[in-house]
Amino acid sequence: MRTRITELFGIKHPIIQGGMHHVGYAEMAAAVSNAGGLGIITGLTQRTPEDLAREIDRCRDMTDQPFGVNLTFLPSFAAPPYPEYIRAIIEGGVRIVETAGRNPEQYLPALKANGVKVIHKCTSVRHSLTAERIGCDAVSVDGFECGGHPGEDDIPNMILLPRVAEELRIPFVASGGMADARSLVAALALGADGINMGTRFIATQEAPAHDNVKRALVAANELQTRLIMRPLRNTERVLTNAAVEQILVIERENGAATAIEDIRHLVAGSENRRVLQDGVMDAAAWSCGMVAGLIHDIPTCKELIDRIMQGAEEIIRRRLEALLAA
Repeated sequence: MRTRITELFGIKHPIIQGGMHHVGYAEMAAAVSNAGGLGIITGLTQRTPEDLAREIDRCRDMTDQPFGVNLTFLPSFAAPPYPEYIRAIIEGGVRIVETAGRNPEQYLPALKANGVKVIHKCTSVRHSLTAERIGCDAVSVDGFECGGHPGEDDIPNMILLPRVAEELRIPFVASGGMADARSLVAALALGADGINMGTRFIATQEAPAHDNVKRALVAANELQTRLIMRPLRNTERVLTNAAVEQILVIERENGAATAIEDIRHLVAGSENRRVLQDGVMDAAAWSCGMVAGLIHDIPTCKELIDRIMQGAEEIIRRRLEALLAA
């Protein structure tokens, strides 16, 4: 299957593994890239630019296929040394970067000057148009269903994707609710050039997440995610657990006066890592999409991607053609 995304990134299948804190390591990225998709190392999971450089080298030892690095731009008061991270990306020979968070415009010249293709994560039409205007090569459009931060507009992908398709000239992929062949075909029908999967890739054999996390995803359904940090206008979709229920109680009691200090102990990166890597399932909130309801097994990345592509062909060639013939 050839789309504008496969052509842009030089990949076989229009499937991208999104950046995921404490999951997007070399093992994850290499497995997805070796299966024909685009694997992504999560840059800020690496504590220093030097650590990121070593992780890029590790990934290159595991795959000869294209892979990228996610770089999330945090508020200025908490900004890591981005120029140094970017230097590690460029010197490591990575030519694809997924940006997220704040507007990446000030960092684009350095990336573009070194031949790096940039795909920016957006949660609205207006942000997608801004990404196009500042020179991003592609956009990852996150609908309300997505794990992590869905923005504040609450627009699901059935509406958001065709709206973006009406406005945008550069290629884009659908993110949020993507899990299988049906997701890919639906995304293509709505105007996208591929799909981005995060939560679904956690439930794979190669994902460096604890087995407790993978089993929790298989056991979960579409009703078990919650939205936290809404009073902070930094909404995050997470899988419910004891920590999440405690956050929601704090937010209900404090209302609009809720401050990050009130819940920091339940959302901190160190505690999040205890969930994802140590399997302490109630230690903290952790990002998870509604797509958990569509996760029923823990395949290898190759098995998952092959299944998606074969299933998509089946839907397109047989089901849709049969409907047209009828």
